[in-house]
Amino acid sequence: MFYLQAGDPGQLVSLKLEKAQVLFLAGGLSEVLADLAAPGEGPGDAELELEPPAEADWAVGSIQLAYDPGRDRVVMVARELPGDEEAEGTGGEEAAPGIGPRLEELFSGPQPDGPGVARLVITRAQAAGLVRRGRELLNAGRPPCPLCGYPLGEDHSCPKTNGHRAPAL
Repeated sequence: MFYLQAGDPGQLVSLKLEKAQVLFLAGGLSEVLADLAAPGEGPGDAELELEPPAEADWAVGSIQLAYDPGRDRVVMVARELPGDEEAEGTGGEEAAPGIGPRLEELFSGPQPDGPGVARLVITRAQAAGLVRRGRELLNAGRPPCPLCGYPLGEDHSCPKTNGHRAPAL
């Protein structure tokens, strides 16, 4: 489990992400930035650390990325995973990418008819920092099982082998 944390002076939101979503976010932001001028100085490591308490407001189901050329900003829209009432209070497991609390714009909250939506507007430098941090975290993690995709480790019981033997690497 990973966290994406963002905020502005009056609001802080912590969203729970899966490894595949962090991979998508880093790759997608890289593609958006590849077509643009170099972003300049990005946020430092201290700005990318999570603000306590690191408890998920909700789990992310989908993420959309866009670039607003008029404002020269990257826009991320995260939508809550439907039926995720357990996210509250699941914090503290693994530190993950976080953007410092100085966003241009943040909207987060439940929609009148259902799941929550967080709309994050960030600079190109913040997007580049998020790509860097996401890749660092992904590279530091356990490699995936070649059969099932779950992280390998001593406690890995591969569902593809029905627990009968260790996966062949």
